[in-house]
Amino acid sequence: MPSPRWPFTHNPKGWFMISYSEDLEPGDVIPLHVFEQDLVLYRTESGRPVLLDAFCPHLGAHLGHGGKVEGEELRCPFHAWKFNCDGQCSEIPYTEKIPPKAKIRPWEIVERNGMIFAWNDEEGSAPEWEIPEFEEASDTEAWTEFERRRWQIRTHNIEMAENAVDSAHFKYLHGTRNMPQSQAEVNGHILRVFSDAGMTTPQGNVDGSIESMSYGFGLSVVRFSGIVDTFLLSTMTPTDSETIDVRFNFKVKRLAGADITRGVGKAFINEITRQLEQDRPIWENKRWVKPPILAEGDGPIGVYRKWCKQFFPEGTFDKLEMRVHA
Repeated sequence: MPSPRWPFTHNPKGWFMISYSEDLEPGDVIPLHVFEQDLVLYRTESGRPVLLDAFCPHLGAHLGHGGKVEGEELRCPFHAWKFNCDGQCSEIPYTEKIPPKAKIRPWEIVERNGMIFAWNDEEGSAPEWEIPEFEEASDTEAWTEFERRRWQIRTHNIEMAENAVDSAHFKYLHGTRNMPQSQAEVNGHILRVFSDAGMTTPQGNVDGSIESMSYGFGLSVVRFSGIVDTFLLSTMTPTDSETIDVRFNFKVKRLAGADITRGVGKAFINEITRQLEQDRPIWENKRWVKPPILAEGDGPIGVYRKWCKQFFPEGTFDKLEMRVHA
């Protein structure tokens, strides 16, 4: 649903994270509110994760509050109707006749990298790409375990993702010692952004780089080099009409000793967290400018905004043309 801040839907097309795999054990039932909708996530006794619309079509009970997993199916807490993984009612305990319309919408989901993702598209399309497996996510020998951060931020996915190509803000908002030169490349649903990024330490300046790979709006991987190699897997999931559930998952390349790794890694992760907290009041109080007045040196914002169009209904951006003022 559009809001006064953004003249387009708050729920773009793509894969979005809804849970960590470890938070959903066999038999668990979790109520969710994502994409401005109430859903229920459960794991069958055989280990399959299932996502359905939340409300029973009988008399409207929320299956995420009191619903119980029985084998591969979910039983409603109100009148004990049972639904299979496809959302079809398979049993009503007090009658043998099941109404043909006794069905709940099932959602496409997939488990990757220790996370569960749901495919969302307001126009109802089937998934258009797959989520890759990232080697760093499962490597605990060369890399540390994940360290997690989480925020609820009043913004839009399109605003958050634009930071990757906004070269000037790194210097003037975050205080990097120079304004990185960012290069953007598009390959279908993937946006790759590479930037040089120097950092200042107590021992002096350190050259570094940032490579960001965005797989639609819901998932991005950022690889930092310089002070310490760092892997950031970030997910951004729309919940209501103005809020994004943001999760940062950090890994640090192991150095010579555990204490050194822990100390250097903690300092770098804290710095990235500090930068997000600086971004937050900007994101939460800005609005989408159409068209923006850009200046030379702003970064490949035009490339980014063209890439964005594929995740919204056709024609959404036809009147939002870009204009560059040197």
